[in-house]
This record gives sequence, C-alpha cells and structure tokens, in this order.
Amino acid sequence: MSYVNEKLQEFEKYIKNKKVAIIGLGVSNLPLLDYFCDKGAQVTVFDKRAIDDIDKTILDKITSRCINFSFGENNLVNLVGFDIIFRSPSCRPDIPELKAESIRGAIITSEIEMVMELCPGKVIGITGSDGKTTTTSLIYEIVKEGGYHCFLGGNIGVPLFTRINEMTPDSIVVLELSSFQLMDIKVSPDIAVITNVSPNHLDIHKSYEEYIDSKKNIFKNQSEGCKVVLNYDNDVTRSCASEVNGKVRFFSRKTKLDNGIIYDNGIIKSCEDGIRMHIMTIDDSVALRGVHNYENICAAIAATEGLVEPEVQVRAITKFKGVEHRLEFVRNIDGVKWYNDSIGTSPTRTIAGLNSFDEKIILIAGGYDKHLDYSVIAEPIIQNVSSLILMGATADKIEQAVKVELEKQKKELPIYRFNTLEECVNKAHEIATPQEIVLFSPASASFDMYKNFMERGEKFKSIVNQI
Repeated sequence: MSYVNEKLQEFEKYIKNKKVAIIGLGVSNLPLLDYFCDKGAQVTVFDKRAIDDIDKTILDKITSRCINFSFGENNLVNLVGFDIIFRSPSCRPDIPELKAESIRGAIITSEIEMVMELCPGKVIGITGSDGKTTTTSLIYEIVKEGGYHCFLGGNIGVPLFTRINEMTPDSIVVLELSSFQLMDIKVSPDIAVITNVSPNHLDIHKSYEEYIDSKKNIFKNQSEGCKVVLNYDNDVTRSCASEVNGKVRFFSRKTKLDNGIIYDNGIIKSCEDGIRMHIMTIDDSVALRGVHNYENICAAIAATEGLVEPEVQVRAITKFKGVEHRLEFVRNIDGVKWYNDSIGTSPTRTIAGLNSFDEKIILIAGGYDKHLDYSVIAEPIIQNVSSLILMGATADKIEQAVKVELEKQKKELPIYRFNTLEECVNKAHEIATPQEIVLFSPASASFDMYKNFMERGEKFKSIVNQI
C-alpha cells in the first residue's frame, strides 16, 4: 500500500478558496503560483519591482492563471484580508503590513517552513555564516550514498514545496537555511547544524544580536529526540549548547574533544567518552582543500552519524568535488593557478580562502558594502598576499584596513585599484609569476555590479578563460 501524507491532504483541503498572498517572485516562490491555483486558492502576488522589470514569462503565467498582482515600491499597501501569506526570505517578517495581517489572523509562513511542517521524513537543516553550502552538499551526498530517498533544497537546489507529495517517512530532506529564512520560523529540523557564526548581513539585520538569534531558530523548536551539531571552536556556536533541547554533537579542529568529531593533523576522528576512532585521512583523494573545508567535513560526519556507516561517509566525501564558486580551480596559465571564490562575500570567508594555500597569493577583492568590519582581514592579507587588487564599494575600507596594519608592521604591499573586474584580472595576469595563486575572493557581496555571487563568479571565469 502506497504512503498517503495525511498532513499534506489536510493542508490542500484547507487551502481551497482561501486568499493566498505570495510576497516576492523569487526562485523559491515561483512554483507556488501553479500549485495554489491548481488547489483552488485565490492567489495574489506582490513584488516591489515595477511591472516593466518583471520577467515576461512570469507575467504571462500571472495573466494566464488570472492571478491578482500588486507591483512597485508601495505594493504591500494592498496586503489586506488574506488567510495565508508566504513571505520571501528578503521580506523582513516585522514590517508593519505583515504585523497588521498577523494580528488580524492571517498565517504568516514561507515555502521552506511549509516544507518542514509537511515533510513526513527526516529533515536535516544547515546554517552558518560560512561553509553552509559545502556542508549541505556533503551531507546530501553522504545520505544519498547511503541509499536514502533524498531531497536537496532551501538556499540550494530547487524549491521543494511542490515535491512534498513525493516524500515518505523514509525520505531525508537536506536544507541549507539562511538567517533570513530562519528569522521567524516556528519549526526546526530533526538534525540541525550550525557551521559557525560571525558578523554578516548587517545591512539587512538590525544588529549582530538579531542575526545570531535568527541562526539559533534552527534548533529552538526541536524536541528532546533531535540533534544539534555545533562548532566547538566558534564562541557563538559553542555557547548555543546550553539552549539546546536535544543532543549536542560538537566538532573541532583546535580542541581534542572527549565527545565529538575532530580534525587532528590530517586525520578525522570520532570521539566517544574519550575513545577515539579513526574515520578518514585527509589526503589527495579529498578534492576539498583548506582547514575550513575540513571543518565542513567534520560537521557533515557529525550530522550523518547513525544514518550511515563510516565507510559510506568516507566514500561520499572522496567522491565529492566541491561546489562551484567556492575555491573553484579555473585554469593554470603559465604556472599561475587561478581560483574563483566568488562566494567570499564576507571577510571571514576570504580569510578562509587565504589560509587554504601555501603559495603566495595575488588577491582580487572588493564589492558591495554589507557594513562589515574589515580590520580583521588586514593581517591575513599581509601574511599571505603578494599583491592586492581592489574594486567596488568596499575597496576604500579594505585598503584603509590593510594600510593601518602595514604601518603597524612596518611592511609594504603593492595595492592596485580598478573600476571593473576585467581590469583587475588583466592586472593580475600582468604581475603574476609562476607558482603564484590568483585568488578572486571579494570579501564583499556582489550587488554593486552583479545580481549575485554566481553571476560574478561566472564573469570572472569567463574573463580568465579568454586570456
């Protein structure tokens, strides 16, 4: 007898003839249009873009399905009288229009929250300031290698809401979760992972404290039978342990834990009551490089303990070739290796990239300003970089931080400034010498020049491949 998801059936009955608002026509919300129309809901879409800026295929869908819409800067003035509202991650949950509808009785939710609510199987959720995409991808590959019926979603993969009917109690859903998705979430995954926490997205969050609280929501609604995987080396994540309802499993590369997963001189070990078991050796069979990626491997092993055997974990990890735009090798040009690390959208991400190489580095950095502190990146740049090439809105901040540190250390470092990525790449090609690394890791977001870090990374690779 085939499995029937009764919770999903109840939801689909509830939604018929209900007034549904979908805020934001981003990737995660688009599949909801057909779904709710097919279920007999009265759908209205909201987007702050002007109608002329909306993709024609989306407009055609809205027209063909007779969907109501409200576009433009003041689009939410029409957010009144809805039964259920799906907000996009970019829409803060505390805006006046949403608060008013909530007080009136509307259900405020999101695509990813409904996936977790209605999924009949096990959910593994991963968040963190750095490393969450690689860790999410590793976990997905491990459970898939173990033979599970798996789904990958959240901030990565495809929207999963319309695939809930494919899920069974034996399914495993692996979700990458951003702070924006977690801000008001009222359900937590069965297994939660926080890779690390450091200041990020302070252009959107009201404070660092709010950002941290958003991350904590990944475990706040867990029960005693759930598990949380935390980075012992990070002060914020380590302190979370006292707030966890379920089991805590730490990972570390700096402390030889009695209980947890540790990376110790090229070896990953599982520790239980002081007894250490060898899991794997990090050697040339592992494509990922850099100690930050060894932390990600430890987190993935901790999350999948009990679901698969260690040999399955090792097999999946050695097959894993990494994620695009994350220390991605692009090309060797006359003995100079070029790497695309466009995911380096914060100082801590770029520091991790700098620490991944023994060779001297020509660093291309700079981009959109998320109001982060760049003083932390100055010393790693001075220690690892032979030439610094800057562009974008954060170029002044990065240059000033580096110059202050250079003055302290009585050192010099060539610093170049350009307006375009093409100029930066051309300069790097001009000055690079064999055995050097050219690393594109902006330590900044992309929005001053590109739609997202993926588009920025593709542009970098295209320019490099044309040399």
